[in-house]
Amino acid sequence: MTRILLLLAMLCAGAQAKAQEAVDLELVLAVDVSGSIDTSEAMLQREGYVSALSSEEVIAAITSGPLGRIALAYVEWAGLGTARTVVDWRVIDGPAAAAAFVETLQGRWPYPGRRTSISGVIEHVLPMFETNGYDGARRIIDISGDGPNNHGMPILTARGRAAERGVGINGLVILNYDPGPLGFPVLEDLDIYFEECVITGQAAFVLAADGFADFGRAIRRKLVLEIAGLLPPRPLLQRAQGYDCLIGEKQLREWLRKYPFDP
Repeated sequence: MTRILLLLAMLCAGAQAKAQEAVDLELVLAVDVSGSIDTSEAMLQREGYVSALSSEEVIAAITSGPLGRIALAYVEWAGLGTARTVVDWRVIDGPAAAAAFVETLQGRWPYPGRRTSISGVIEHVLPMFETNGYDGARRIIDISGDGPNNHGMPILTARGRAAERGVGINGLVILNYDPGPLGFPVLEDLDIYFEECVITGQAAFVLAADGFADFGRAIRRKLVLEIAGLLPPRPLLQRAQGYDCLIGEKQLREWLRKYPFDP
């Protein structure tokens, strides 16, 4: 009886191991659709990802890896509890698989939300790596956004949870100097905020898009770099001593003090 149980356990372990498909990279594209991003800007982001995932440069980066394939998912997020998986995990191993991913993405409209919870999207994404059925040499959350965390748990707590699980975080900041129709403040050193407070991992990096019109170029370059496991040249950022990673939460408190009915 003991031998039978042992054999069954070995067979189950073998089946479970086979269920984990090996890939070069498990990558989640986590895209900001918060209130500071209007419909046209959200579509510029979406079109940027569609163009990048269809490009020869990105396909070449994917197929040039040791296994020639990655696992990819696409998530949109705003405030705490709003993160939505738009396209769930797919293996991308060439132009046909990329085209199918893009077709699904194009068929789903962005749903904007209020607030900005970078920590919330990290919490949404982390369990996705545990149940996706893939075994990647690297696991990365690629977060794009135009503002700091101002909702949910502190960003450093969420970043620490990602680091504990061996999940890296890269950032693509959208330098947007338009305070919007209601005048919500912008963070002009958002690239420094992401460097100091958001990204994590040995090869983590931040790239900046100069406004939404520049997003397509920036995301194509960023995808090529992170899929290939490369780093861009590090800019000389003017860091402040002891950067305040709660700056977004403080901005929101000031806003609510000014507008207690939260327009």
